Amino acid sequence: MDVTPGQYGVCVITDTGSQARSPARPPARKRALALESSQTAKTVGPAGILPMTPSPNQVDAALMSRRSIRAFLPTPVARADIEAILEAASRAPSGTNTQPWKVYVVTGKSLVRLSQALVAAYNDPQRDALYQEEYRYYPHQWVSPYIDRRRKIGWDLYGLLGIEKGDKARMHEQHAQNYRFFGAPVGLFFTIERVMERGSWLDYGMFLQAIMTAARGRGLDTCPQAAFTPFHRVIAEHLGLPAEEQLVCGMSLGFADESALVNTLRTHREPVEQFTRFLD
Repeated sequence: MDVTPGQYGVCVITDTGSQARSPARPPARKRALALESSQTAKTVGPAGILPMTPSPNQVDAALMSRRSIRAFLPTPVARADIEAILEAASRAPSGTNTQPWKVYVVTGKSLVRLSQALVAAYNDPQRDALYQEEYRYYPHQWVSPYIDRRRKIGWDLYGLLGIEKGDKARMHEQHAQNYRFFGAPVGLFFTIERVMERGSWLDYGMFLQAIMTAARGRGLDTCPQAAFTPFHRVIAEHLGLPAEEQLVCGMSLGFADESALVNTLRTHREPVEQFTRFLD
């Protein structure tokens, strides 16, 4: 399958499995200028989006309300909202404006088919021999405090769900929810061309953060997922990724199921004074 990203570097995998590129739209800068010139324009796009000149409290609220959601409602997300989120996120900085991101949006039957393939791969007894990540996400050697934080969130999650230490079957099933997109109606996959170097991966992190923040501004939630990376070949086959593109990660997008116990998990953050030095 030949995939050519659209104007915004976005490829939409539709319900029927065909690929549709975003329709031509006026340049973002022209639209922004038009809105700025209107004294009555209070919002951008669908209702509920933050004002054009948001207060610090509104920006902080979008940032601080972001959390990794592990149970979503099946409520569909409008394509217009997805495109608006991605357009806002495209303003993320990148070295010399390289904009190294490429996005694949998967919904409907295509999402179901991909999810089934991913779950099957994850459940394969030969999984570790057949599927390996292309880049190492975590360190070879864990040291404190990072290993302590990693263990804490793991046991906090399992404790919340009543999964006891050593219950490998239930741990396996909980991790498998990644490959069901936690019930979300939208799966996002992010790739980068292999020729790009470490700096572009730093740029990519800012782009991903911008997506998650823009989603919160629209009442949507996300879960960024590195769990997909070992199964990059499965994903590449379903999305028709060209050989020159490498999978960075995936992300589930939708409306949080606030009734789900798993979504009551809250993670600790170190206070500013623990990770900051002020030099006068």
